[in-house]
Amino acid sequence: MKPVSILTLRRLSQYLQVILEAKKEKQEYISATTLEKATGVHRTQVRKDLASTGVVGVPKRGHKVDELALAISEFLNWNDSTEAFLVGAGNLGSALMGYRDIFETKGMKILAAFDNAPDLIGTKIHDVPVFAMEKFSNLAQRLHVHIGIVTVPPEAAQPVVDMMLDSGILAIWNFAPVQLVTPEDIIVEDVDLYASLAVLSQRLAVKLMKKTE
Repeated sequence: MKPVSILTLRRLSQYLQVILEAKKEKQEYISATTLEKATGVHRTQVRKDLASTGVVGVPKRGHKVDELALAISEFLNWNDSTEAFLVGAGNLGSALMGYRDIFETKGMKILAAFDNAPDLIGTKIHDVPVFAMEKFSNLAQRLHVHIGIVTVPPEAAQPVVDMMLDSGILAIWNFAPVQLVTPEDIIVEDVDLYASLAVLSQRLAVKLMKKTE
């Protein structure tokens, strides 16, 4: 499998949602033009992105929906469930665990959560068991878990990540609003909710200002 850009991976996930809807509606084929209208990505770019999966379309008809859905799922590794550990079973962590079933359809299974709070340890949140932090390393190594999800406060994020790396974690999904320090070969995907909110708030302020002019 040839490496592709992060932007291509993001676009492929967008296409897949549209394709799965077409599949529900019993459509046999879907075209780059249809994907362009649904996602706003120019059809030329759509074709380039789809070509990276190796699937070939039918002239003047597009791609077979079932074949394309499978090809993208396999390319994104969503058809092969990868297990993950989540650290920080508070409000945000609990919310993510609520999406456990959806994540599993995208190839990631939250196997367990970890926290220091005595009232959470030993409980289950959305059927995900919560363990004490000191059990993380042993379980991660025994179960060969390679994805770590960070949903702790900013000041706790780096120590948690250091523990994860010492335990064999290779990829980190970070929801803490802090820049993590990791080796170059570690995969880190930051989800900056504060930055996203800042963009939303500022754009709304500009929009409202224009209305009052």
